[in-house]
Amino acid sequence: MFIRQTRTSNKATGEGYVTYRLVRTERIGGKVRQITVLNLGRHFPIKSEDWPILCSRLEQLLNPQALIMPLECSESIERAAQRYHAQLVARAPMLVSPADEAAGSAGEARPPADFQEVDVDSLQMTQPRSVGVEHAGLHAASELGLIETLNDLGVNGVMQASILGNLIGRMGQPGSELATWNWLQQHSALGELIDVDFGSMSHMSLYRASDVLMKHREVIETRLFRTAQTLFDLQETVTLYDLSNTYFEGEAKRNPKARRGRSKEKRSDCPLVTLGLVLDGSGFVRRSETFAGNVSEPGTLASMLAGLGAPAGALVVMDAGIATDANVVWLVEHGYRYLVVRRGGRRQFDATRSVSIETAGEEWLHLQKELSPDGQELCLYCHSPSRQLKEEAMLAQSCGRFEAGLQQMSDGLQKPRSEKNHDKLLERLGRLKQKSRGASQHYQVRLVTEESGKTVTAITWQKVPVPGTMATHPGVYCLRTNELAWDEEKLWRTYTMLTDLESVFRSLKGELGLRPIYHHKEVRSDGHLFITVLAYQCVQFLRVKLKAAGITDSWATLRDILSVQRRVTATFSRRDGHSLHVRKATVAEPDLLAIYRALGISAAPGGTRKLIS
Repeated sequence: MFIRQTRTSNKATGEGYVTYRLVRTERIGGKVRQITVLNLGRHFPIKSEDWPILCSRLEQLLNPQALIMPLECSESIERAAQRYHAQLVARAPMLVSPADEAAGSAGEARPPADFQEVDVDSLQMTQPRSVGVEHAGLHAASELGLIETLNDLGVNGVMQASILGNLIGRMGQPGSELATWNWLQQHSALGELIDVDFGSMSHMSLYRASDVLMKHREVIETRLFRTAQTLFDLQETVTLYDLSNTYFEGEAKRNPKARRGRSKEKRSDCPLVTLGLVLDGSGFVRRSETFAGNVSEPGTLASMLAGLGAPAGALVVMDAGIATDANVVWLVEHGYRYLVVRRGGRRQFDATRSVSIETAGEEWLHLQKELSPDGQELCLYCHSPSRQLKEEAMLAQSCGRFEAGLQQMSDGLQKPRSEKNHDKLLERLGRLKQKSRGASQHYQVRLVTEESGKTVTAITWQKVPVPGTMATHPGVYCLRTNELAWDEEKLWRTYTMLTDLESVFRSLKGELGLRPIYHHKEVRSDGHLFITVLAYQCVQFLRVKLKAAGITDSWATLRDILSVQRRVTATFSRRDGHSLHVRKATVAEPDLLAIYRALGISAAPGGTRKLIS
């Protein structure tokens, strides 16, 4: 074999360029012909003086039994030879297709057997690459219509491959785009499944892919959600909305959204960016948007729901952080129903008027409905025994610390050098109240002074619980809604869907590599977040399909099961001196096979390919 340099031109533009090909000579009909074995592309990086050693090393890999002594070559030559060898095997004629594998496992007729006489001791297993997550991820992307959408948007094949690489890399090995690029080149068989050589692709192509996604963000989000609606017959009755933030590595000074604020991950030392999600009741993302890290949560609702296209009367579920009175008024004015946690207000609960339901955690919850005086809003007071125990313990701890502080001040009055000045002790009492986490409101504290009013002689206190608070109604919280027709259980179970949204954020951050963000440009950091959202859509598709088949594992567990399967190349020496290379996926283990069957896809991704050299 040798490398040939060929000058050609682009048929569309007429532009001339040089391409490189790996060719071999073969005698056909008494004449020697040059057969192209592999197209090496326009940007072939190997210097011309190294071409002979590259071809020699490649022939050794194709015919390992001919190896008499190791061939000395540089690391870059060895890496290139291994990559081209893998391409030759991966692009060899398909001996058994995935459909044939599926037919064989179903008991149908398979292609005729191919028997070869080989030296068993010459077996070499090479090029192991993960294929399970890639196979399932491609199926999800295809079923949700992402590939079709990219085609309709005019995205070219190379950019589509980069987008799929970003997306499935986020599902299989969460990390930065640079980490994904390394994974695609060295650990993944995704390139084989979509017939793309990621080894020749620059890492910049993954960054450009995120730019393309951001350009078509709204169209892609809408198309994917509509497809999910059709596939699973989703009803547009419930809309969940919440926000979460994540942090940057570095200062991100060129990103106007990178702002310091309250970090839900306790990373207030870093700039933050906020991700807002609108989901339907089944957990699919309807819309996503990024905000500044210090954004006020209540101020984001109108911009996210405006133009969403939700049907009139859709129910919006939010937590207390967003459910301000102004936002509730906005929802009513725009025809939405709402179900939210009440902010503040007096707690109340009448056990004699309540109904009891059993939660998924096998706890009995007590619910009491109360209609507002104007008849326009319903309050649902919920009493949770486990929450009561938690709040009682919290209050007892806060009260204990507050009383200990008061006792310390009181004891100091008996010591000669301790503070006794009335104004100074008032300051100390104020700081103690500030640290009491609300426990001080349940105490009446009096500073007893001498006749001048400047020197404190005693400190007395009495605990008087404030009605309608945690002290008198522990374990009680209130939901408010303008949905008056639903019963207590339906209202509460609908609100608990919001906990599913919280699990979505946990999945985005933990399972899908949302955090941290390494980009310093706004468009790139937004692209990183959007890729994670798309990866979540694919994961949610897989989980909904698997749940229907009784498989309810988390994505982390499913990924562990899927990642066991590999595509490997088995190389044998034949009796006639040639080498036989067979590349196929390892046999799916029982748990993995159950997943493939539930999804309705082949258990042998990539099929079987055979090359005789």
